[in-house]
Amino acid sequence: MSSVNRRLAAMMFLEFFIWGAWYVTVGNYMTAIDLTDVIYWAYTVSPIAAVVSPFFLGMVADRFFATERVLGVLHILGGLAMLAAPSLAYSGTLFILVLLLHVLFYMPTLGLTNSLAFHHITDREKQFPVIRVFGTIGWIVANVIVSAVLHADATPLPLYIAGAAGILMGLYSFTLPHTPPPARGTRPTARSILGLDALEKLWSKPFFVFALSSLLISIPLSAYYAYAPVFVSAAGLESPAFKMSFGQMSEVAFMVAMPFFFARLGVKWMLVTGMGAWVLRYALFAAAAPTGAFWLIMLGILLHGICYDFFFVTGQIFVDQKSTDDIRGQAQGFLVLLTYGVGMLVGAQISGWIFNRIVPDPAVLANWQAFWILPAAFAFVVMIYFALRFENTRATDET
Repeated sequence: MSSVNRRLAAMMFLEFFIWGAWYVTVGNYMTAIDLTDVIYWAYTVSPIAAVVSPFFLGMVADRFFATERVLGVLHILGGLAMLAAPSLAYSGTLFILVLLLHVLFYMPTLGLTNSLAFHHITDREKQFPVIRVFGTIGWIVANVIVSAVLHADATPLPLYIAGAAGILMGLYSFTLPHTPPPARGTRPTARSILGLDALEKLWSKPFFVFALSSLLISIPLSAYYAYAPVFVSAAGLESPAFKMSFGQMSEVAFMVAMPFFFARLGVKWMLVTGMGAWVLRYALFAAAAPTGAFWLIMLGILLHGICYDFFFVTGQIFVDQKSTDDIRGQAQGFLVLLTYGVGMLVGAQISGWIFNRIVPDPAVLANWQAFWILPAAFAFVVMIYFALRFENTRATDET
């Protein structure tokens, strides 16, 4: 790995270390300080920021300032916001607002780190996956530190670690290779920022079915991110964030194996398999709920590699296949807006509403069974709809 690529890999490691340090543990921390009923708001702020960030990227960051400088400022501000969060935990509203402030600074950096990396590598297909996997490693390491080493899942310590890592990442960003704004001199429009120009060119029945299914499957996805760590803790598994990190470990393994499966399954059945993994995961959690069966819960967590890689990564490949050079970036942005933005925003609110009615006391495991059955059923319906309605027009993608 070249010197520049090592610096980019370190950038990805820190980028996802920040997110991983607090995102998995915050639900258990809020349970410990009697904010269980607003956990879903902690997982609503990121989708809100995902909806807002394309406007910041399209209208400001891509046109006026060097990427590494924008990264530095955003991460320092986001780190300071996160450091302030624990002191405001006495007020659920203020705590959520500070988390929102943090993710408003953080979410644009996900796109900025990608664009900075792409600017400085020569072979995207070969070099970027190697660099990007260090982000997943960063998430895993953060979970190991805060959970397996410090046993701090239900404390404010992960928030402080995330804040300090954010400031460190901000300072490190100023040392990254100079990357001029990629769209300097161009005029932004709301249609291009939202990906509507790309949508107009991509529009077809297969793409409509894919887009609708992506939006719908992201709704039950929110239940996993918000409440699986709380469920793991309630089931008596020690170091819940560390247990959850096994999902990212499987993600790395399945990412390596994706070319093998892609050649045999094609786009449609890769996506169906990814959706089916979500159904199976929730069904396993439901089956484990009455007794807190360790092996069922861990099997559900380990399915994360199939859930994420086979659906989200395959979806990105499908969109790239259908795009031309002039709309490729817009098309990928539209997919992120649908899934991590609108889909998870709706999902976080719905899962929170259901959780507060079905699981008033997380310690009562019997209540969790009905909670997990609902996203399993919803994901199953989406999977069946997609399998019946999606017909890819590219013969090379069919099996």
